[in-house]
Amino acid sequence: MKKVFALILTLAMVLSLAACGGDNGSSQPANTDAPANTDAPADSGEQSTEISGNVDLTFAAQEVGTAAYNYAAAIQTAIVKEIPGANISITTTSPGGVGAPVIVNGGAQCDIVMSNSAPAKWSMEEGILGNAPTPDICAIAGGLGHDFVNVMFTQKFVDATGITTVEELVAQKYPVKLVIKTNGTFGELAAEKVFEALGVTLEDVASWGGVVEKTGGDAIKSGLQDDLYDMTIDHIGAGQANTSELCLTHDMYDVQLGEETMAKMVEMGYDYVTVEANTWNGQTEEIKTVGSQQVILVPTSLDYAVAYHMAKAVCENKADLASAVAAMSYFDPETAGTLTLTGVPLHPGAAAYYEEMGYAHG
Repeated sequence: MKKVFALILTLAMVLSLAACGGDNGSSQPANTDAPANTDAPADSGEQSTEISGNVDLTFAAQEVGTAAYNYAAAIQTAIVKEIPGANISITTTSPGGVGAPVIVNGGAQCDIVMSNSAPAKWSMEEGILGNAPTPDICAIAGGLGHDFVNVMFTQKFVDATGITTVEELVAQKYPVKLVIKTNGTFGELAAEKVFEALGVTLEDVASWGGVVEKTGGDAIKSGLQDDLYDMTIDHIGAGQANTSELCLTHDMYDVQLGEETMAKMVEMGYDYVTVEANTWNGQTEEIKTVGSQQVILVPTSLDYAVAYHMAKAVCENKADLASAVAAMSYFDPETAGTLTLTGVPLHPGAAAYYEEMGYAHG
């Protein structure tokens, strides 16, 4: 009888131990198809950088052929290389450099968007283009490119007026005929910020008897070629097609912004950029200006581990990115996480990668 009792007790202990094992107290089986966990910490008390579940993200860019689309396609390839099996779908729903607002509401419209750092900063802090502020955005990496504020007069205007700087133009309240990009573009915002740094607005230019025309890139080029306008301001990169063609077919004058003007624009969120000599036909000297580079934005709700691996993908595939988009040769992983180049704070997962590598960030 004692042997039977001992046998029963032993079996009960074995069953009890089995019940205590398994999924940390859960009797539910693992869901291998679940999306990546956004909050699960590692055993060390820190967030885990190991991805669990599928990675299925939407990347908003502009239409095919634009710089934003080219950046998105190159970055998509790098992410998939780092996260095998990831599904990164590119859409053409972003307005480009001012794309920050499309990332709000926890990624309701998209999960990733290319923007520029200054508009991202303005969007987060005060809202842009009639949109409310977007505090729920953060960055993966910045400094992807070499874009800059480009100011040009026609040579005919300079010869007729003797005006060679925007500062002189404003001081004289000259009725200039200005042509810029359409409403809602970063080119339009760049023009507004140049005049804001000088204490005036585009409405003031019109009040002097000037003209402020907003249109597309082709119309800007042809209007300047035909001397319908005196001046243009844009935010572009070297090799931009319309500006390259304009300078090859018409005499243009490259305008150097004043030091004080540039300093005020840096306070707004731009950074200093040097445009090398011969970037445009007829430009024999380098131009110092300011610019705002491409930045990868995501919602703050993006999975921590996914954000970590996205930052790693971009930083460790610089050569491939530069081969796909020449302007990305300027990208520097060691500074890609700095606030000057991102405009908004880093996603914590991305910040963990920069911290791990010893790169400057924040």
